Amino acid sequence: MKQNSPKVTTPIRNFSVQLSPTPRGARLARLLATEQLRSWGLPLDPAQQVVAELSANAATHGRVPGRDFRLLLYVVAATLRIEVTDTRGDRLPSPQLPCPDTESGRGLLLVDALADRWGVTPGLPPRKTVWAELDL
Repeated sequence: MKQNSPKVTTPIRNFSVQLSPTPRGARLARLLATEQLRSWGLPLDPAQQVVAELSANAATHGRVPGRDFRLLLYVVAATLRIEVTDTRGDRLPSPQLPCPDTESGRGLLLVDALADRWGVTPGLPPRKTVWAELDL
């Protein structure tokens, strides 16, 4: 007797793009993510801010000349997962309180405040993925 496997009743939506680890690539990641979220009919905030922060970190701290970073968005059930993979697996991010008079250094603190969950997953050397999940 053959058993039927369970059917997935919720669509799984995903979007992936590879971009240069530059300020322009980070801006493009945010713009493309915004358009993808809009096409899926999902709220833009706080997802576009999380994408902006993770992409800016990949372009700033994960930059290796000649190696791109990857943005992946996917939705399963009521969760949006944002992943940014760069090629600096030797540099693991950790949120730190910046000096009050500095203009940068708050990206992961923002991600921590905006996301329901976030973390870092080591990949095949030299990669790492910083991810964040938002409950929809």
